[in-house]
Amino acid sequence: MSGMSQLWIRNVVAIVFAFSATACGLLPEVKDDTAGWSAERLYKEAHDNMRTNNYTRAVKLFDTLEGRYPYGRYAQQAILEGAYANYRAGETAPAVAACDRFIRTYPNHPSVDYAYYLKGVVNFREDQGLFGYVVEQDLSERDPKMARESFGAFKELVARFPDSKYASDSVERMRYLTNALSSYEVHVADYYYRRGAYVAAANRAQASLLNYPQTPANEDALILMARSYDQLGLTQLRDDAQRVLKETFPNGKYFTAEARPWWNFWSPKEEIPLPPGDSTTTRPWWKFW
Repeated sequence: MSGMSQLWIRNVVAIVFAFSATACGLLPEVKDDTAGWSAERLYKEAHDNMRTNNYTRAVKLFDTLEGRYPYGRYAQQAILEGAYANYRAGETAPAVAACDRFIRTYPNHPSVDYAYYLKGVVNFREDQGLFGYVVEQDLSERDPKMARESFGAFKELVARFPDSKYASDSVERMRYLTNALSSYEVHVADYYYRRGAYVAAANRAQASLLNYPQTPANEDALILMARSYDQLGLTQLRDDAQRVLKETFPNGKYFTAEARPWWNFWSPKEEIPLPPGDSTTTRPWWKFW
């Protein structure tokens, strides 16, 4: 390359950089409309936006409040209400992270039971029953991780705070999740059975019985075990499964051919409540002093 060409390229590059720098200087600065706001004002604005369903704006303000004023009651409420606002905005991961942060930072807070409850609700999906799994093409690839994490949060709440006002609803949700997880195992077993993987089908059905006893899916688990053992020529194990079926479900569909629904759908009784306020004050819960 000639010296003239190199000089031309250097000049072009210099002009481009100079123009870029000038353009950046011409761009208007992004103005922070919350500059100078007190913790109280940030909280009030965030709370008002949350109450009017403007969750995106509420999350932004709660994050700003927590970043500028990381200590005190407003910061505590910012974490808890920010988790709720993220949940309502469909942002699962930030909501769970906020619940975990609140539990870790304020383990003795009067509202920590709500943090456990909200964490369970965030991971709770009402389509985790029968139809939520049947629609999947390959049931063996469906990971019920969220259901298990939801169950764990509710279980922790009920164990630590049995008198909590959220305990009753948590127990109902745990029952639903237990049925859903049992249902999942049985449908995976059925998936294996229909593809001729009888050993895997029998093992998965047995796992459902062992991990989720006394659930509606137990009958189908036993049926799959009996049929799988029959296909494998394991007559003794087949007869054992049939005997348990006869004793447990004497009028069940295995013997009567009556296809009765065995799943149990959970239905919410009410909307998920907003985070509770500071219990140390007698004023409205969104005002601390």
